[in-house]
Amino acid sequence: MQEDIIRAALDGRDTLALLPTGGGKSVCFQVPALCKEGICIVVSPLIALMKDQVYNLERRGISAKAIYSGMSRREIDIILENAAQGGYKFLYVSPERLRTELAQARIQRMNVNLLAVDEAHCISQWGYDFRPPYLQIAELRKILPNVPVLALTATATSEVLEDIQEKLAFRERNVFRQSFLRSNLSYSVLYETQKQEKLLDILKSVPGSGIVYVRSRGETREIARFLQQHRISADFYHAGLTNEERSAKQEAWIAGKTRIMACTNAFGMGIDKPDVRIVVHLSLPEMLEAYFQEAGRAGRDGKKAYATLLHGENDTTQLRFAIQQNFPSLTSVRQVYRALGSHYQLAVGAGQGESFDFDLQHFTSAFPFDQHEAHIVLKLLEQEGWLSISDASPSPARLQILANRQTLYDYQLRNKQADTVIKIILRAYPGIQEAMTDISENMIAQYAKMPTEVVIRQIQNAQQEGILQYEPRKEKPQLTFLRERVAAENLTIDLEKFKFRKEQAEKRLEAAIHYAERRLCRSQLLLAYFNEPDSPACGICDICTGRNEPEKTSQIAVYEKKIMDLLRKEALTQTELLEAFPMKRHEAVMKALTYMVQEQKIRENEEGKLVMS
Repeated sequence: MQEDIIRAALDGRDTLALLPTGGGKSVCFQVPALCKEGICIVVSPLIALMKDQVYNLERRGISAKAIYSGMSRREIDIILENAAQGGYKFLYVSPERLRTELAQARIQRMNVNLLAVDEAHCISQWGYDFRPPYLQIAELRKILPNVPVLALTATATSEVLEDIQEKLAFRERNVFRQSFLRSNLSYSVLYETQKQEKLLDILKSVPGSGIVYVRSRGETREIARFLQQHRISADFYHAGLTNEERSAKQEAWIAGKTRIMACTNAFGMGIDKPDVRIVVHLSLPEMLEAYFQEAGRAGRDGKKAYATLLHGENDTTQLRFAIQQNFPSLTSVRQVYRALGSHYQLAVGAGQGESFDFDLQHFTSAFPFDQHEAHIVLKLLEQEGWLSISDASPSPARLQILANRQTLYDYQLRNKQADTVIKIILRAYPGIQEAMTDISENMIAQYAKMPTEVVIRQIQNAQQEGILQYEPRKEKPQLTFLRERVAAENLTIDLEKFKFRKEQAEKRLEAAIHYAERRLCRSQLLLAYFNEPDSPACGICDICTGRNEPEKTSQIAVYEKKIMDLLRKEALTQTELLEAFPMKRHEAVMKALTYMVQEQKIRENEEGKLVMS
């Protein structure tokens, strides 16, 4: 389907592509953009993915840059001017940066060949991750009337697909939809009270790499420790770790040094690990969009994989309570907003467009807020367009030499240590006098044979003298005020939209509960939610195999014992095994065989015969 999407973009048609996780969305806009003269503007809310794509493009000799929250006005200005002069093939922009006069004035001068909108579901209030800055993209179309739009998303219902096309002012309806069917992925919902013990049983039965999703940060550590105690290689991951910790844990898991990652939903976005064999959810997510994306990280290599949800008797009640907590009172919203203004010492009427390091734990320790409560309010303030918070992605230190040759030479003569540092910078980073450039203070220190703190001090001193511009490494998410600060009592939210979003969230939650509690083919339930109502039964989920029904489970156990006894004596083909049972039992035996293969208790050898695993 990628080829059809690419051809539509090359033909200048507005196009919406719905490709499931791992479906190769970036190729769909990168190829047509490379085929045409001019620059492709890519709108994305995910800083980590933007940086990753820019890195990979530049590695292939394709010029690309990204603009996002936390960058200085000067650096943004330079990148936009270079883009207007034809300096890049791709310009990645976070949606909140599109609304600035600076960006819009420069975009008018650019030779834009394609406008790509990633995570396009964010533009729809019918969707699960609505972001108001996405609504500004339609304004960009007025500036670029003849430029086609390619919108991409991994999960969207029919309502969301229609809304995306309307909000992006499509000139014609044009949707390419890849089926959400994953024939190699076995979905199961198991009703469990002893979830940790069942998890252990599952991980012992299914070899290979895996992910265990939990709801809280504390639970990630608890589950990892529990698995380690039972001799399973495991680690934990959540957004509260430092960037170094997250990177190290992620790399160890991708390399196979860690088998199981216990994590919150902060883990997995943009990770390309094809050989994940098992994804377990210890609790039901609040929406099927999230569940489908997370479960879909299993089996991307096309080989057999498992997605298992452990569902307890109190889970539904807890989820319905949580969804009410996700929609706070206006009083709570105003209290958190007032605290933010105090936290950053912003005067009323100031702050529009300004970005700050944001640490939720530090913020809530300074003010009397529960972390979850504050997080929910901040999300609401984002949805209402008051502020934005970038994903937690490290930004390397950046530097540009500003002084002319003579001024720089004079400065170096007067400062011996600075002279050494500047010479290394000029040698190591060609072009650093033309644009802000990523640098490593540690590498400079290594070559200069100085402590890193001395190198940083020399750079800071040179900045004070106007010799260079320096931006230290940023480790934390960036909070950007999209409007000037108002007095808390004057802060308003759109109550009608607030009510609408709450109703939609409740609707999505009930669909997730329906999936967990309805006794129908799991694949059919998921596909029906994503507008594929006539899909066949998968034949491999817990419902299709009957392994989750007590009477069938006991029946399977009887046949399983006899099958194992037969295979202990010799390897047999499926036909030979069936001949050992009466004809009227063949259907039940086949279900037992299917279950045993799914659970990897038996396997087929190279001769096509069944043997014990």
